[in-house]
Amino acid sequence: MERERERFPDLVLSTMKNLNMVIILYMTMVTVYSLSGYIYENSAMEFLIRVKRLPMEPWKLPVLSIGLYLCLLLLLSIRCKNKSHFLLKTILELGIVFAISYVLNFGYAGMVLLIIADTMSYFSDMKQRMLLVTSICVVYILLDYDLLSAGYHIVSTEDCWAYYSREVQSLLLGVRNILNSLNTIVFISYAIVMILTEVREKERIWGLNEKLNAANQELKMANEKLEEYARESERAAETKERNRLAREIHDTLGHSLTGIITGIDACVMLVDIAPEATKEQLRAIAGVARQGIKDVRRSVKALRPDALESLDLKSALIQMMEETQHSTGVEIVYQIESALKGFNKDEEDVIYRIVQESITNAIRHGKANHVQVQISRNFNMLKIHIEDNGVGCGNIQKGFGLHHMEERLDMLKGSLSYHGDHGFVIDASIPIRWGTEEEND
Repeated sequence: MERERERFPDLVLSTMKNLNMVIILYMTMVTVYSLSGYIYENSAMEFLIRVKRLPMEPWKLPVLSIGLYLCLLLLLSIRCKNKSHFLLKTILELGIVFAISYVLNFGYAGMVLLIIADTMSYFSDMKQRMLLVTSICVVYILLDYDLLSAGYHIVSTEDCWAYYSREVQSLLLGVRNILNSLNTIVFISYAIVMILTEVREKERIWGLNEKLNAANQELKMANEKLEEYARESERAAETKERNRLAREIHDTLGHSLTGIITGIDACVMLVDIAPEATKEQLRAIAGVARQGIKDVRRSVKALRPDALESLDLKSALIQMMEETQHSTGVEIVYQIESALKGFNKDEEDVIYRIVQESITNAIRHGKANHVQVQISRNFNMLKIHIEDNGVGCGNIQKGFGLHHMEERLDMLKGSLSYHGDHGFVIDASIPIRWGTEEEND
């Protein structure tokens, strides 16, 4: 049903084209027959005296009118891609219509309605359409015989058809007027169909926009809920981690320190009366302290990235960036000009976390799809430059990520700078304790 509705304007337009062909053939053949009748009945001289002008040879009328109309149909079938080409095409079409009207002694100009119908299918902007249709209607009015004959001597259709009897002539003119009116009715039907089609299309687009707005609203609410859930999850994870660390400290340091304090108190009591027992007690305290150190080291080790436990710093960074690139689809281009050797574990942790946090922020907050990481050594300073093509940030407010970066760098006497004018750029400098000269790493 919908497909048939879409094809209906084309069907009406095709009916208009066929109807105009019938009208042109009708008027041409009637005129040719009348002119031939004047010639065969030797009344051509009387006809010439009456019209005071030599008409076109009869055989030329069907050739020119049909040939020109076919050219008009060809131009109407051409679809132009820009307005300048369409205006040129319209001018050519109007010229052909004028020529056909001239051949038909300006007795019919209904072909102009075809051009108006073609114009309506091109322009969706109402102002442009009305301007062009009005211009074409002016041409349609100017092609009227009575208007043109006031300034130029033109052989009228009635003069040509005077060969027929008055009754036949009235009948022929009546048929012409009926066909002309029928062409006008078909054109009006086409215009109504086009207007209704545009109204339905606008209603459909409006309905789609309403659905899209509703979907966007639902998506916005879902995103807000998701963000709230993410924040809750993050807070829950932080709370869980704090509780885990608290338990770890309580179970390790608390136990060890309690044993040490108790042992020392016992030593204070025994030191004067039982020196050997005091020494034995001190040895036991030393054992508890060593075990406490082991427990602390085990707890701290659990906070390190797993990659740094099995790989060197450079390899761990490369692995982290490539895994992030594969899991997110974000292009990460890295250039590590230093071997990154000689750092202690604390320094490795800071370098690793800065690169990791910067990439995470670029993807999560900056919505970047390209991140560039450059790590180089400049004498006694390690330089970390990270740049992305994300949305940037004109008014930067430090969150946990930047705050933690600064805290980590402060522990190493390093510095951090950043800006978000075009994307987001982070520059970190870390002093190198294991050399002040450039080496070929």
